[in-house]
Formats: sequence, structure tokens, C-alpha cells
Amino acid sequence: MKFILAEKPSVAKNIADALYIKQRQDGFFEGNGYIISWAFGHLLQLYDAKDYDPKMTKWQMENFPFMPEHFRYKVKMDAKKRGKEDAGARKQLQIIQRLINRSDVQMIISACDFDREGQIIGDSIIYQLNRQKPVYRLLLNEWTADEVRKGLATIKPNSELKPLQDAGVSRQWADWLIGINLTSVATLKYQQGTGKALNIGRVLLPTLKIIYDRDQEIERFVPEDYFKLAAQFSTEDGRAYEGIYYENKVDRFKNREDLERIEQALDQQQAMIVDKKVERKKEYPPMLFNLSNLQGFITSKYKGWTSDKVLKVAQTLYEKKYITYPRTASVVLEESLVEKTANVLERLKAGLPYEHEIQFTKNKRIFDNAKVESHSAIIPTYVLPKSLATDEAIVYQAIKNRFMMQFMPVAEYEETRITTKVQEIPGIFATKGRVQLVEGWKKVEAIASTDIILPLVHVNEPVHITEHQITKHVTTPPKRHSEKTLLRVMETCGKGVDDPDTMAAILSGYSIGTPATRAETIKKLLTVGYITMDNKSLVCTELGRNLVETFPVKDLFDLEFTGRLEKTLADIEKRRYSKEQFLQFICQFTVQAVETIKSSEDVTLNKVTHTKKKFEAVGKCPLCSHQVIEGHKGFGCSNWKNGCQFVIWKNDKFLAALKKKPTKTMVKALLTKGTVLVKGLTSKKGQKFDAYLQYTKNADNDYFSWQMHFPDKNQ
Repeated sequence: MKFILAEKPSVAKNIADALYIKQRQDGFFEGNGYIISWAFGHLLQLYDAKDYDPKMTKWQMENFPFMPEHFRYKVKMDAKKRGKEDAGARKQLQIIQRLINRSDVQMIISACDFDREGQIIGDSIIYQLNRQKPVYRLLLNEWTADEVRKGLATIKPNSELKPLQDAGVSRQWADWLIGINLTSVATLKYQQGTGKALNIGRVLLPTLKIIYDRDQEIERFVPEDYFKLAAQFSTEDGRAYEGIYYENKVDRFKNREDLERIEQALDQQQAMIVDKKVERKKEYPPMLFNLSNLQGFITSKYKGWTSDKVLKVAQTLYEKKYITYPRTASVVLEESLVEKTANVLERLKAGLPYEHEIQFTKNKRIFDNAKVESHSAIIPTYVLPKSLATDEAIVYQAIKNRFMMQFMPVAEYEETRITTKVQEIPGIFATKGRVQLVEGWKKVEAIASTDIILPLVHVNEPVHITEHQITKHVTTPPKRHSEKTLLRVMETCGKGVDDPDTMAAILSGYSIGTPATRAETIKKLLTVGYITMDNKSLVCTELGRNLVETFPVKDLFDLEFTGRLEKTLADIEKRRYSKEQFLQFICQFTVQAVETIKSSEDVTLNKVTHTKKKFEAVGKCPLCSHQVIEGHKGFGCSNWKNGCQFVIWKNDKFLAALKKKPTKTMVKALLTKGTVLVKGLTSKKGQKFDAYLQYTKNADNDYFSWQMHFPDKNQ
């Protein structure tokens, strides 16, 4: 018997389906020689500082820096019940332990995601519960049935993944050391009031600095006027075109007087076409999506989307077997995927209006092992979705379209450049036209091309000056960062998009964070109040600015420093650097940083004030008859201190799946009538409907579940 541990229940179900196992039991599947169980992401978490030493329960400056001799793990804590274990995680760990220790289980296979986090999720659970049985690794880029069966036939000893485990553990322990020590000491040093921490993080601060720097550029920007001169020309037979005046390859002039002298000299002058160039040019489609590009594309195109939301939806599509692994930095495919890609293309193109134009081709722009790091670009799988929720359809269609574009004809256009010279004038007038000749891949997303059609003219042809005008313009400041532009800077560690070293830097791991963590970093900056969002623009708050300008550990704001740390983690994966060396450096850095903060000037960056919130009662608790009141995160029983657990969370997953949040009116109706009619619920297919909802206590415990029934249309 072989035991498989998946990262999530949905993945376990995919594996069970591939192995034709239908029997599901409490916490696992079993059949055909396999037992398949699952985690819920991380079931274990690192000890808190107070778990190592009771004196760390209260933050006191003299207790820092705090360095555990050995890092230890415990059952993850319940996010909704402060200070208590997650009961579901504890139960699932017990199930896994019982299954692993069964006498008929000969080997353990970790089927967690093939990345740093997936490796430590699996390893932390398996090695915590098992010390004897051999452990193997299932490494997949998609969860389709064919790939699962092929992968199980080629599993590797988990020992071969030790470098990946070392990199994951190094990242996890380093972030704990920096986060726990510097957050604690910075909060004690720079904040007045309690109940909130001044968050300090290895990836958080350099990302904040990127936004701060752009804000400063905008604040320091001084607008300047500039002027341009345009002239209208006409051929002998009346065909017209416009030219912009250039002198020494410059078309912007600070002094209007300079252009006015040129403009006056145009009167009564002859002009002649002195040069004409016509070139046929090719436009290649944008590269396949990696996670950062997908997030940037969706967040810039659709209102209300964040990079964190894009990742969550893409992860759902991956777990449903519709797309390949989304947390990738690559924009090309491994060359071993040629045959598979051709088969996927044949399935996807069937029935499209431009189907005959889609032709599979193998070229380095699509398939290139040298430009793939761990995972290939995101593409659809051969599993075609029968129905998708609205959000899923947006992300899936973007991935599908980008994939199709690679195999459509290259778009082509004709560019014409005309140079017109006026006697006695030092500069020239330049004119550029463009005509789309082949639409090609642009058909996929109906990308419109703006044609500028010029008259047919010839070199040495005389033309008349019919009109001329000087126009005034004002320089504009750089735009504020959006999630799209911020993700790009994080991905390239501040290098320009056209920098020849950019791709080499990305592939070597020289970046801020990883594709899997960047969205969470932006979300946390918003949550802790260091930045705010203005429409789609990201802006530093006063607290964020104060932190950048005052916090004395400047290395943590330095993109180069953070990039080198991320590069070192990538080098650990490749066996070029050791975990021990990295953690030694992190420990030294943390100790020095703590001393720097302690010896810095006493200033207040943040003042935490508390105003007592008046809670409005919305009804009686169905468990204990005390008042139910509205809190920040939910509608809960006021008797919670005595153990009553009744609550309706504002982020309730059942309601969220229906695109609804509980309102005060809804909860009042539930508590008084036991049922409420909710209008405008959204199905998985994106269709609106109305339904009666009840929040009913389970028979065997104090938890509640939602029940739904529909209005009688005959009434």
C-alpha cells in the first residue's frame, strides 16, 4: 500500500479520480493499492517566541534579539479563535498519522505543489509524523489524469528534493527571525499605544520603498512648458499630409521664440520631399503568461481585481485541472512539452472562427529550456471546462487567448516615413504612417489597429505649405504605481524592462519575493496601513512615509540587498549555497539590526488610539439567548467570553461563493424568523437568483450550516 499526501482536498480528489478510486472516507480516499489524504495548506506552523520561553509572552526590549537554538513546529493556530489550535488541522494530522503508521503502508509519497512552500508543507508534516518509512516525491505541473498516472510511474526519492526543502526552510526561518525581532523592537521603539504592531519584513519594506520612491518623484516633479511646430503640406494634385518639425532629432522646444522664427521663415517658401522609407514590419504576440504578467494583465483590464484575487482564481483553475501550475516566473515552455502542447492546441482551437489560421509550430519563442526556471509558462490543459464562474472565465479566457496567439500568423504592418525639407530652414519635418496588412494574432482578442494612411508621394517631389501651427504642451509627472507596474518592478528587482540583464536576473532568482508571494505582500501593505489604493493607483500613507524616512535599518529598503537574498535562496535550490551559511548571515544581520534600532533616536512613527465601539444588538443568540452583536469580522454572541461560539462571519465562505456578504438586516431576519429571502445571489455559472436561507445548528455539535430553498413560483 502506498500513502499519498496532497496539499489540498481538491488535489487529492484529482489523484483519486486518476487512479479510479471512488471510495472517500473521513479525511482520505482508499483503493487500488493507494491511500490518499490531504493537508489544508500548512497544518503546522513555527513556534511563537513565547512557546520557546514564557518571558517572551510580553514584549520587552531587553529580551531581543531572540534566537531559538532549534526551530520547532506546532499545530497551526485557529485564525478565528485567538490562542487556540485549529481543531480541523489537529484532526487531519491525527488522520494522517494513523494512516502513515498502518502496517500495510510501505512508502509515503508527497504530492504537494512543486515549489518551496509545497515542499515544506509536505516535509514538515511527513517527517514530524514519520521517521522510518521511505518518502518519495510526485512532481507535476498539472493535475490532469494522464499526468498523475505518468508522474506516479516516475516518482523520485524525496531526498533528491533536499535543496528545495533547504531553500523553503531558509526562507521560512529567515522571515521568522527578521519579522519577530524587528517587528517587536520597532513597535516598542517607534509606536505609542498597544494592540497593533509596526510590521517589519524582508519583502514588505523594499516593496513599500518602490511605492514611496514613485510618490517622491511625483511630488518633486516640476511641470515645464514645451512647444511643437506642425505644418500641413499639399501635393500638386491636392493630397495632404502633416509633418512635425525636428531639429537635431528633437521635436520639443523650450523657447517658443525659437519656433516662431522658424514659423515665420515658412511663409512664401517651397518644400520638397527629400526622403521616403517604406518598411514591412512584423508584430509578434506578447509572450505566454507567467503569474506576474497574468496578474498585471487582469488587474489593469478589469475593475475591482487585485493581484491576490487573480492568484486565487488561477489556483482554483489549476486545482480543477484546467490550467498548468500558475506560480511560475517563466514565459516559455519546456521543450519536452512540444507533443502535449500540440494536442492541447488541437482541442482548444476546434470551432473557433479563425480555426484554419491556427497552426502548431515549434520555435524558441515558445519552447526554450534555457529560459524555463522550475515551471513552464501558464497554459490551458487538455481538460476543457464545461462551465466556469464569472471570475474563473475571465482568467481562463485570458490564458487561453494568450496561448492561441502564439500559433496564429504574425501580425504585419507597413510603415511609411516621409521627410520634408523647407528651404532656408535648418531642421526637417517628419511624417509617419502605418497600415495593418495582416491582422494575425490580433484577431484572438479583436485588438484594433489605428491606421494612418499617407498619400502616395515620391522623393524630390515639390509640395506646398498650406498651414502651420505652434502648439503648447506641458510635461507630465510619472504615473503612480499600479499593481501591474509594481509587480513588474518586484519581478525584475528594479531593472528596466529593456535591460539586457533583466531576463537573466529573473531566471537566476534575483527578485523581490517570488511569484507566489508578491500578491500577498501588496495585500499586506494595504492591510497594515502602509499604502492605500486610489482607484488603481498605489499610494504611500503617512505611516508608510514616516517608516521609510525614519526606520534606521536601510538595507531592508534596498532592492539590491533584497534581490541578493532572494538570489541566495534560489542558489540554495541549485546546491550553490548552503542553508547553514544563509541562516548564519540572517542571524548576524538580525542581531545588528536590533542593535541599530535600539540605539536610534527616540521618535514616534505611529500613535495607536482606541475608541470604544458601541455594539448594536441584532437579535438573540439561538444557543444561549444572549444578545448577538455586530463586530468588525462578524455577528457574534456577546457571551463569547463564557464559551458561546455562535457567529456569522462577514467573510462567510458559503455566502462568498454566492457573491454575497451577511448584512445587519439579513442577520436580524435570521435571528427573529429563522429564515430570510436573499435576492441577487450568483450561481457558479454567473447567473443571478433569489433563495431563502436558513442558518441551522448541526445535530452533533454547536456549529451551524447554511440551508437553501427556493421561493414557490406559484405563490
